[in-house]
Amino acid sequence: MADESLPDERRPAGDDEVDQADEGAATEPGSDEAKSDHDDPEAAKEEAKAEEVKEPADAPHPDDHGDRPASSTGGPGLTRRLGAAAGSRLPAARAALRPRLPRLALAVAGGLLMYASFPPLNWWWAAVVAAALLAWVLTRPATTPAGGMGYGFLFGLALYVPLLPWISSLVGAMPWLALATTCALFPGLFGLFAVVVRRLPGWPIWFAVLWAAQEWLKSAVPFGGFPWGSVAFGQAQGPLLPLVQLGGVALLSFAVMLVGFSVTAIELEVVKWWKAGSRGPSVTGAVGVGQAPEATPPPAVVLPGVSICLVLLAAIIVWPQVRHAGMGSGGEPTVTVAAVQGNVPRLGLDFNAQRRAVLDNHVRETLRLAEDVRAGAAPQPQFVIWPEDSSDVDPFANTDAGQQIAEAAAAIGAPILIGTVLEVPGRPQSAPEYTNTVIVWNPVTGPADRHDKEIVQPFGEYLPMPWLFRHLSGYADRAGHLVPGASSGVVHIAGVPVGVSTCWEVAFDRAPRKAVLNGAQLLAVPSNNATFNKTMSAQQLAFAQVRAVEHDRYVVVAGTTGISAVIAPDGVELVRTDFFRPAYLDLQVRLKTRLTPATRWAPVVQWFLVGVAGAVILAGIRHNGWFPRPVRLGLRRRGESGEDPEAAGEPRADEDGTEAPHDIAPDEFGLEEMPASPPDDGPEPMNDPPPDGGGRPDIGQDGQQDGQHRGAT
Repeated sequence: MADESLPDERRPAGDDEVDQADEGAATEPGSDEAKSDHDDPEAAKEEAKAEEVKEPADAPHPDDHGDRPASSTGGPGLTRRLGAAAGSRLPAARAALRPRLPRLALAVAGGLLMYASFPPLNWWWAAVVAAALLAWVLTRPATTPAGGMGYGFLFGLALYVPLLPWISSLVGAMPWLALATTCALFPGLFGLFAVVVRRLPGWPIWFAVLWAAQEWLKSAVPFGGFPWGSVAFGQAQGPLLPLVQLGGVALLSFAVMLVGFSVTAIELEVVKWWKAGSRGPSVTGAVGVGQAPEATPPPAVVLPGVSICLVLLAAIIVWPQVRHAGMGSGGEPTVTVAAVQGNVPRLGLDFNAQRRAVLDNHVRETLRLAEDVRAGAAPQPQFVIWPEDSSDVDPFANTDAGQQIAEAAAAIGAPILIGTVLEVPGRPQSAPEYTNTVIVWNPVTGPADRHDKEIVQPFGEYLPMPWLFRHLSGYADRAGHLVPGASSGVVHIAGVPVGVSTCWEVAFDRAPRKAVLNGAQLLAVPSNNATFNKTMSAQQLAFAQVRAVEHDRYVVVAGTTGISAVIAPDGVELVRTDFFRPAYLDLQVRLKTRLTPATRWAPVVQWFLVGVAGAVILAGIRHNGWFPRPVRLGLRRRGESGEDPEAAGEPRADEDGTEAPHDIAPDEFGLEEMPASPPDDGPEPMNDPPPDGGGRPDIGQDGQQDGQHRGAT
């Protein structure tokens, strides 16, 4: 008789048939079959075994095998059997998926909200809501570490797939989806380790630390990293932006995520307290006669509340200084600078075939600026900034290109910072290499200082692992042959030290910081977005806004197609151009020399967060009891026989007197839930004690370890 208490999916094979036979016997108590079943159980067992090995009626007989067509023993029958097997598993799959649907939906919603915090939407508050939703998913008791990695990966896909579609317009959908998937692996790692540390006291802080650590990792690997999608770059218009001046991008991302995680912690604690209060005194134990019911303890909201207050207080303290820097209250010297956006004939990868036309466009726009200056319609600039690749024709190898640049500089009466590509000398013609270079071109003396791009873009400016990727994509051969150069990050133009972060470099913390530490009083970001679209340009412009506040510098962005802009030290755009339209900007800015705390100490803050993340992961593993326990011989008291019960194969009794069976393996690394897992009605409180068998073992007076380790749930 099958055990009625077992779920259907856990019953042994054949139980249904036995149940039906029993039911038939019960309905016909006077039948011979029923009588034989009750009188001779051994005969019934033999009969059941015979039924199991009986040959099916429709099975082909060995003698008839040659007379039947091949299809009768193969395809249709096999297809029916596979379909039946798949259909039998669908109810179990639906039953397993149903309790996970809320978490799956919230993970996707959180990723989409995180995307909405970036340009072009700029919903900075959406990042806080996204963090709160992700924290709710990861703190569910039913979420295992493996599940946390899956939810984090899903969150990452919902973030990066809509954030990076501009790549598909360049090289197709496959590289876009591959890059988005690779980026989503890092939130997946965060989800894995977040579940590991969620039982530690103060988990919102540790969650934020882990998020900052995964952003650092994504900015470093693979192929030099991809900082796109860091939470801080979605806060260019948010009230927490001033925090970037204290500790850089890492601190700003940490603060935003900490607020979101703390909101979830408060919500969970309040809901748990409300539910406990609604259940009455039974929650805290039985109440004796004449005793007042024990009050429900208040929710543990102090730590998350203090965390939110500290973040807001720090932003409020720093904001006046940032605002005054943007308004120009420091009395710094001023300089008039112009940025020229010459435009290209058409967008796309054919930009490289338009090199001479692009140079002509920038010369023409500079000559128009010179005419407006002579007419009094624009102020005389002290220097002009052209975009990256504005002269993709080497002006040293092509005398005509050099002559046109010299004429433009003479017409405006000021030096021009041009972008070009120079061949590395000494390389064979069969394997040439180039540098992405900006050069100061003076009206009279010609070329002077130069900056060679130090962080080149993989798959665009060079092809990593060409032996592999040439076989994976037909676009691989379109990648350039640029190599990183060596530079101080600063060029001197018209006597002004200008820090240069060429296009891709502005996304990396080290490039603008190096320039400012080397004396830059103004930052320039020459870029070439002719191969992308307006959305990508808006996202890159947000990088420049964050850098302006981080280092307390004016930033001049000059793009071939846009978006070109001048950004104040408070992150406000003073003026900008439209996309894919020739234009120039001519504006007065102030030169600044102050070094912010972020300029000085941002790498220290970053490494501190990474170090704390590593320590917290180890603490979480230890707290959950997942470290192997060394066996200490001689510490446990032996019985009179001197034999260890465990060594003799006897099950050891737990603290409650129950025996731990040998056939149940402990939960390895907590990747599976134990049967006694708490219901999915809320996370554990932040200050919960370690679970049974987790954390430190109980040590008796004689030094022995009491109880048996159980896997973490």
